[in-house]
Amino acid sequence: MAIATPESYADMLDRAKAGKYAIPAINVTSSQTLSAALKGFADAESDGIVQISNGGAAYWSGSSRADKVKGSIAFAAYARAVGDLYPGTIGLHTDHCPKAMLEPWILPLLEIEAEQVKRGELPMFNSHMWDGSAESLDDNIEIAVDMLARAKAANVVLEIEIGAVGGEEDGITGDENANLYTTADDAWRAIEALGLGENGRYITALTFGNVHGSYKPGHVKLRPEILGEIQDECAKRLGDRLSSKVGDTSSPFDLVMHGGSGSTDEEIATAVRNGVIKMNVDTDTQYAYTRPVVDWMLTNYEGVLKIDGEVGNKKKYDPRAWGKAAEEGMAARVVEACERLGSVGSAKR
Repeated sequence: MAIATPESYADMLDRAKAGKYAIPAINVTSSQTLSAALKGFADAESDGIVQISNGGAAYWSGSSRADKVKGSIAFAAYARAVGDLYPGTIGLHTDHCPKAMLEPWILPLLEIEAEQVKRGELPMFNSHMWDGSAESLDDNIEIAVDMLARAKAANVVLEIEIGAVGGEEDGITGDENANLYTTADDAWRAIEALGLGENGRYITALTFGNVHGSYKPGHVKLRPEILGEIQDECAKRLGDRLSSKVGDTSSPFDLVMHGGSGSTDEEIATAVRNGVIKMNVDTDTQYAYTRPVVDWMLTNYEGVLKIDGEVGNKKKYDPRAWGKAAEEGMAARVVEACERLGSVGSAKR
């Protein structure tokens, strides 16, 4: 599995849009969870994206150090070191960077990548997300314009979010009673400011009632059909300008879906039909990783603990034993994500 180049990453996104499927983007927090994601993509013969949030980046550097930049570098270096052991193509992404994290996290990474590109090297990552969902739309777009220029200089893709996702993820919070539905006018503002790719490639999260975290179906009123309505309205406003855009000219946006836990298969399918090419998966894979560990500890209780002066069973408390079970559980959930999003078999051979 080769880590994507800027060209193969663009191709991966283009093929998803043309093929009407979405690529799972799996959040990882350690080499073990990264290995689980890679195994899952390989088992599904799918391309994929692995990504880190700001909290995940900090954890990668060691929980006692919490250095987001060094953790990001470590994540990317490990992924590149082991990536070719697996078939397919994998993109590397930084997820949900709010305004407060730009200076200490993403801007330093973009500076490193711009220097790499100047030296004729590949950039460390394939894409970065600017999360302006907590800002006013004016401020969100103003910062997005600056970030897009920086991303273009680093030869990476920028992800933006127009609208607010409810729930919580690494300190990114949204009130579930707030306006969680992006309008066509909101989306049009992004096109007017950022263009259609001539200023650098970007992908867009438009919100349709999404909520981060775990919830039961029916808790949130998802309206994925509004994604198609926004695509249609913006396409009409663009008119002939779309003729110069590569791909599906009826859908100006390459869309991302956040907060998909608890979504029904039909809701996901509708979102994908309306232009979603990347879907973030975090909460469900966290549980899929942890659940086998719980089973292991409960089943092997007397072996993992040294009870009443006994020595325990090294084969049971060896982290490789229960870690392998966790890896297999998470990998299976990644396969399920590939199946639900239609990306199975998408990996180029």
